Amino acid sequence: MLLEILFNSPQMFLVIVLAIIYALTIHEFSHAATANLLGDTTAKQDGRLNLNPLSHLEFWGTAMLLVAGFGWGRPVPVNPYNLKWRRFGEAAVALAGPLSNLLSVVFFVLLINLLRAWLDPDNMLTIFLFQLLLVNLILGIFNLIPIPPLDGSKMLMSQLPYNLAKEYQKLEKYGFLILLFLVFVFPFCIYAPSSFFAKYTTSSSGS
Repeated sequence: MLLEILFNSPQMFLVIVLAIIYALTIHEFSHAATANLLGDTTAKQDGRLNLNPLSHLEFWGTAMLLVAGFGWGRPVPVNPYNLKWRRFGEAAVALAGPLSNLLSVVFFVLLINLLRAWLDPDNMLTIFLFQLLLVNLILGIFNLIPIPPLDGSKMLMSQLPYNLAKEYQKLEKYGFLILLFLVFVFPFCIYAPSSFFAKYTTSSSGS
């Protein structure tokens, strides 16, 4: 998918890659920062409490984003026993990643609409901001799916009774295969609505 853009438009490929790097970095950093705020310093000790993309990119997750448009960063190590309000803490740490992406979406929507009067739609900065919006939206929504190892599954698991959580955890060994199936068979389920939302919220309806 995205690899085709590399040969057709290297400049556009670079724009998308930079957007992906931002989205993954802010996502994983937010996990680490929230865990640290709630009392677990594991991520900080592992060198993850920073905004250096090299600390957060994971090979297969990044490759999936480049090839299929969906993916993930390197998982942030968290010791739930160190968290304040353990069950709430686990859910908060899991939610922090997708929430950072969705808050970024709000920011970029506002910024694009603010700059619309001065920047042409074909301006590279406008295109870059739109890709930042779209990639963050896709990553945020995708990670809320309750399939291991995505954040949605961790949020759900932390709130389930112990016995149900143990049964649900067994799904983890099939999680990657399920995700591959969803990505390649039903990519439109996330990409199409996300693309529509991005275009709608940044369209010049007033002109």
